[in-house]
Amino acid sequence: MGISRRASIAMLATLAAATLIGCGKKEEAAPAAAPAATAAPAPAKAEPLKVAFVYIGPVGDAGWTFAHDKGRKAVEAKFGDKVKTTFVENIPESAADAERVMRQLATDGNKLIFGTTFGYMEAMLKVAKEFPDVKFEHATGFKTADNMAQYDVRTYEGAYLAGVVAGKMSKSGKLGVVGSVPIPEVLRNIDAFTMGARSVNAKATTRVVWVNKWFDPGKEREAATTLIGQGVDVLMQNTDSAAVVQTAQEKGVYAFGWDSDMTTFGPKAHLAASMIDWGGYYNQRVQAVMDGTWKTGFSWIGLKEGGIDLAAFSPDLPADVKALVEERKKGIVDGSAPIWKGPIKDNSGKEVIAKDAVADDEFLHKVQFYVEGVVGKVPG
Repeated sequence: MGISRRASIAMLATLAAATLIGCGKKEEAAPAAAPAATAAPAPAKAEPLKVAFVYIGPVGDAGWTFAHDKGRKAVEAKFGDKVKTTFVENIPESAADAERVMRQLATDGNKLIFGTTFGYMEAMLKVAKEFPDVKFEHATGFKTADNMAQYDVRTYEGAYLAGVVAGKMSKSGKLGVVGSVPIPEVLRNIDAFTMGARSVNAKATTRVVWVNKWFDPGKEREAATTLIGQGVDVLMQNTDSAAVVQTAQEKGVYAFGWDSDMTTFGPKAHLAASMIDWGGYYNQRVQAVMDGTWKTGFSWIGLKEGGIDLAAFSPDLPADVKALVEERKKGIVDGSAPIWKGPIKDNSGKEVIAKDAVADDEFLHKVQFYVEGVVGKVPG
């Protein structure tokens, strides 16, 4: 049967309405997906401060260089991965060698460089001018620059205390010193050693044999043997190896460790050691570079700052001698008993420090004489 037009129209109308109703229904939007989490970039790790040390001798010299290297290790222990240290050993004091090494260390990115012997001074000054963004520190000298400082330890304080012990322990009253190079630093030590000895034995005398080297075990041994042949029964040194203590042990006389504890090289001979601690100073200077507070200048540390001490005493050293040393230490630290207080005469009888006067650091840096009690003349 055919479908009428009206029916067709009705049917179309019904379909159209259904279509409109369907089109008019609005579907709910699906919730938006949360954005993927983005990891924050890790903070860039600061590059370690590169610090270099230039040594005159080997790190195993048991004396001067060994003490400096202990200071370097103290820096590593304190700052960990914030620093990267480097050392170069056995570098002669000749300008060409020292300049070459320091220039290379600066080129390699070291921002703080320590040169640990007097003879490096001029070479370091030259290299410091070439690298104004690098900080340089020179041990035992007297010249500075905007980016080059000087530092030293009052080794004469340890020498004086050793002299007190020597004056008490010597049977002959004849003391000996194996000297390195006749510069004020070493002459101060010889004089202080002698003054310490004569403070407890007014008749004590000191003989000196110079080797004109900082580290030469063979020459140090020869010098010690020569002094013992002259009747010396207590030896001090201003050289860097343990040869003097070893020779004293072999020859049956006393000796002192210098810069470090040298007991193991001559336990029967070793009375005590004048020991340097560079760690505190090195840590301070590294921290100053890190903080941006580093300044040039001159630092001279001693007993008061913990830079030096007479220690590592022989177990056979009498208790009253140890007590006397501690008493003298206290007087030096609190200023009640300064070492360089007049009257002091040189060994020609000329007064060099007037009665009750106390030498200042400027005077001490220019010492070029032997005090009373030292036999002989200062080399020209």
